[in-house]
Amino acid sequence: MIIPAILSGGSGTRLWPLSRALYPKQFVRLLDGNGSNLLGATLDRLALSDTFKAPIIVCNDEHRFLVREEVQRSGIEPQCIILEPVARNTAAAVTVAALAAEQHSPDAVLAVMPADHMVADEKRFVEAIHAAARVAETGKIVLLGITPSGANTGYGYIRQGAPLAGSVGGYTVDDFREKPDRETAEAYVTSGSYFWNSGLFVFRASVFLDEVQRLAPSVFEAASLALEKASEDLGFMRLDRTAFANAPNISVDYAVIEKTGAAAMLPLDAGWSDVGSWSSLWEVQPRDERENAVQGDAMLLDTSGCYVHSERSLVATIGVRNLVIVETSDALLVADKAQSQDVSKLVTLLRRSNRKEGDQHLRCHRPW
Repeated sequence: MIIPAILSGGSGTRLWPLSRALYPKQFVRLLDGNGSNLLGATLDRLALSDTFKAPIIVCNDEHRFLVREEVQRSGIEPQCIILEPVARNTAAAVTVAALAAEQHSPDAVLAVMPADHMVADEKRFVEAIHAAARVAETGKIVLLGITPSGANTGYGYIRQGAPLAGSVGGYTVDDFREKPDRETAEAYVTSGSYFWNSGLFVFRASVFLDEVQRLAPSVFEAASLALEKASEDLGFMRLDRTAFANAPNISVDYAVIEKTGAAAMLPLDAGWSDVGSWSSLWEVQPRDERENAVQGDAMLLDTSGCYVHSERSLVATIGVRNLVIVETSDALLVADKAQSQDVSKLVTLLRRSNRKEGDQHLRCHRPW
């Protein structure tokens, strides 16, 4: 049996102005205004296999009721919904989830799933999780790697090593490389030996916790104390604020995965996307004969390769190429699609200049 650990604490700043601090991308209906959001799709995916036990969900305290709405809609009863009182990146979040799982089952196998990713072939996804769980039973921390479709500079890269002994399709990990420049990314893709790091992990809780305790003891100590002193609040598990705030603000990749000798990699071929930028959203959208993806009211003349999203106004374009144009009730973004990874830098500038992201806009995306 596999316990899904769903991480729903991301802010999705690269999809501003649709994704906001109080209403990040996992709650936004990005592909279809009437369809499921990414968290809902992640929950629905769990119903495809009876080997998935009740999930553990870790989320930002400010998003707790949005998470509960999606849980109720999905009909899935989680093992617990753990509230992070402050953001501390993924190392602390995954450690808390592993500790909670181990309390229920000492031999628990966890499948860590970010709540804000998209999967086109859900059957293959479930099959890959099962295969990774079999490898994890041997004491490995298994990463699901994605065959690159291009030189994306927004992803970390995993270098594939030798095949694992006795494993069908599993490999050792030779190296990790974080978000390279374009020239380096192109060399990785050309080599054929690098995979994108999907942020999906499968492991025995006990194995992962031993590695956290050894490689990132301050993360382990803070997460353990925060969970030990947690309180129940209206069906949520609220972590102790003081203890959790002492956890280092570090990703699980930097804290554990890139240092452990237990890492293994399994390729995932299921039409995965982290929908982490406007260019990646354009890639998974239906497009017209001129490669334009359009949502809302738009009129395009001599326009190609563009992503256009309009919420209330007509967006008209003439003679433009490869742009991202996103119009909301309180903001307008126009960007070169090739630089869409830099939208998060714009959000940082907004915050530093004391200009709000415009969270009043979140009402436009609510399903009511």
